[in-house]
Amino acid sequence: VQLVESGGGLVQPGGSLRLSCAASGFTLDYHAFGWFRQAPGKEREAVSCISTDGISTTYANSVKGRFTTSRDNAKNTVYLQMNSLKPEDTAVYYCAAGDGIFYSATNYREPVRYGYWGQGTQVTVSS
Repeated sequence: VQLVESGGGLVQPGGSLRLSCAASGFTLDYHAFGWFRQAPGKEREAVSCISTDGISTTYANSVKGRFTTSRDNAKNTVYLQMNSLKPEDTAVYYCAAGDGIFYSATNYREPVRYGYWGQGTQVTVSS
């Protein structure tokens, strides 16, 4: 079982990036997926969650309206489109496969609900 994130990098404020999370060794159809991030010296923060069917999503207030999560179950891949990036978005971003089909706006923040994690991809927003 493996989750591999890609798409991170250095971008100027106001720019965009699209992160991908490719799953191997299992099918992601039955798992809600979360994106988390961790900046240096800070705790891991939940960014978003998407239901198994891709219809329901939840976002942290800090990224709402700027980030969009989606999934392509046929490709076994989950995405995080990040627009209007700010320096405070700088962090290592992780995808995680949940044990349920979706989580509430409160529950999705709890890392214990996710059984599989990727290794992370660095996103740096700087001019």
